[in-house]
Amino acid sequence: MSGQPTARRTVLKGAALAGTAGLGAAACSTESKVGHAAVPTPTAPVDLGDPEDVPVGGARLYREQRLVVSCPAQGSYKAYSAQCTHAGCVFDKVEGTEGHCPCHGSRFDVTTGQAVQGPATAALPEVPIRVKGGKLVAGPEK
Repeated sequence: MSGQPTARRTVLKGAALAGTAGLGAAACSTESKVGHAAVPTPTAPVDLGDPEDVPVGGARLYREQRLVVSCPAQGSYKAYSAQCTHAGCVFDKVEGTEGHCPCHGSRFDVTTGQAVQGPATAALPEVPIRVKGGKLVAGPEK
């Protein structure tokens, strides 16, 4: 033991960092309503509603369904998992055509699925998508 007392500032910094780490863990918790999914893509068809809800040249996040859909041209759609490939957190927003992971700051091009900012390096899994009965339907056929 060095005999030197621990500085109050050092103790407070450690406590603050521990609290911050706890918040990060809570944000990535598997207990959250939209936390990690064992399988990051739908295993059954998912009705996403009106195709017009996805802007042409843009994208829309379907957070509860863990999906992001882009529309490169009228009537054409691409869908990807909205679950980050780094630690499994679900995107909190899409700005333009970039999906944002709230846990560690990864960013993805939602028109290609490619990671554009780490720590994630793997691309998002693509999800089949189609218009059926006037609705966007993602996931495998029945």
